[in-house]
Amino acid sequence: MVKKLEATVTLEYADAKSAQAVADAVSPDNLKAPVGLAVKTVRKGCAVVTEIDAETGFAKFIATIDDLLFSASTAEKALRIVQSVSCF
Repeated sequence: MVKKLEATVTLEYADAKSAQAVADAVSPDNLKAPVGLAVKTVRKGCAVVTEIDAETGFAKFIATIDDLLFSASTAEKALRIVQSVSCF
């Protein structure tokens, strides 16, 4: 029997525009979540808040969090490059 696992991941940014860019970048991953896994990402002010509900087992739950953080990190790196090249 698989227990329900829940997590809320909050990432804070210097401004709402950066937070929205990261939220937009990681949100497409939410659409293709497998059965038993629900992921919802929203921007709240200068923060990106992702709620994860899983009934898929601990390994997939941890992998989902890892994927989220990797995607957010990639978005942050791209955002830094864009901001350094132009006035974002």
